[in-house]
Amino acid sequence: MTGSVGRRGVAGVTGAVFSALAQFALVVVVTRAFTAAEAGAFFTVTALALMAAGIARLDAGNGLIYFIARAKTYDYRGISGYIRAALLPSVVAACAAGALLYPHLGLPAAAIPLMAAGDVLLAATRGFGAMRPTVALDGVLVPGCQLALVTAVALAGAVWWLPVAWAAPYALLPVLAATTLRGRAPRTPYLPGTGRDLWRYTAPRSVAGAIQAVFQRVDIVIVAALGGPAQAAVYTAATRFKVVGQLANQGLAQAVQARLVRALAEGERARAAELYQTATVWLVLMTWPVWLGYAALAPWLLRLFGPSYGQAAPVALVLAGTMMVATACGMVDVVLTAAGHTGASLLNLLAAIACTVTLDLALIPAHGALGAVIGWSGGVLVKNLLPLWQLHRRYGLHPFGRHTLAALRPRTWAAA
Repeated sequence: MTGSVGRRGVAGVTGAVFSALAQFALVVVVTRAFTAAEAGAFFTVTALALMAAGIARLDAGNGLIYFIARAKTYDYRGISGYIRAALLPSVVAACAAGALLYPHLGLPAAAIPLMAAGDVLLAATRGFGAMRPTVALDGVLVPGCQLALVTAVALAGAVWWLPVAWAAPYALLPVLAATTLRGRAPRTPYLPGTGRDLWRYTAPRSVAGAIQAVFQRVDIVIVAALGGPAQAAVYTAATRFKVVGQLANQGLAQAVQARLVRALAEGERARAAELYQTATVWLVLMTWPVWLGYAALAPWLLRLFGPSYGQAAPVALVLAGTMMVATACGMVDVVLTAAGHTGASLLNLLAAIACTVTLDLALIPAHGALGAVIGWSGGVLVKNLLPLWQLHRRYGLHPFGRHTLAALRPRTWAAA
């Protein structure tokens, strides 16, 4: 089992690593080619678009994975109805968000429905056990195209085309994801109550997913509002490496989420513990060297963005330390929601974002980017330590244990 987790985890993290490197390179290109104010304005627009897409998709993808994974026992009876029930509300909400934000964001707002539809369709393929579409499309194609188009715009010096270059690749995502899903999702009769069942489970997660989307990017928006676009550019550059931990965690979660749902639904706590501990040790081994290296080399690495960005080294140190603690907790929120505790997950996220916003409002006016990263750090610690305690109390689950050493055996890595 650990070998299988390893294979799927490597696939997910491979896409995550490529995406992280492409996003990092994109930030370097933008900060080197344009002024800090221009770069900060662009980063704020893209953060708002991604935040809106995260809210509008209603976390329907994770709800869909939950029901597809459970439906495997019954030969996916009624599963096409679940896919339609997840997709339609997400796309409607995303269209409404895009229309509302278009006067302020321009073309990135038009990409919001495309992002939401692509996310739900790719989640469905993962529910059927396929990681390759997510890796190829979301992990490689979209960020790779964004980097190529933004680089072309930077070479031309056409700052007004930056949002267009960033948004355009999302047009490919839902079309290719739907094509990939068509060969995997069996056509089944619609079962009464399908939509009600899906959204009864997903509704608390929809709110939590919206809060999570806000939590991931609200700091950039607050920095831009309180400190100006130049400070937003410095903060975005210094914290760009946090996407490595976020995407690595996402890649491993995508690899094991459906199996965690089945294990917990069938009462197999030992198998759930094995999946959790195996994923955690992989996450630590893959990300801790990055954080340690970033902490040590931050004064030099940050100068890649421009000479003035080297002053943000303290921001990088706070980021690295926080992400090491967070990755050591493992994918705690995924395990908590796989066990069906979507309400507890929602409360945890509310506590995390309240902590972040409170600290941001108190610290950013005086300390700029450093105050923002301290606020973000406080929220991340709350977001990880609260569910860690809840998993220990309810299930006796821990991120490290007897399965940790098993995941490190040579045969496991050979199988991976």
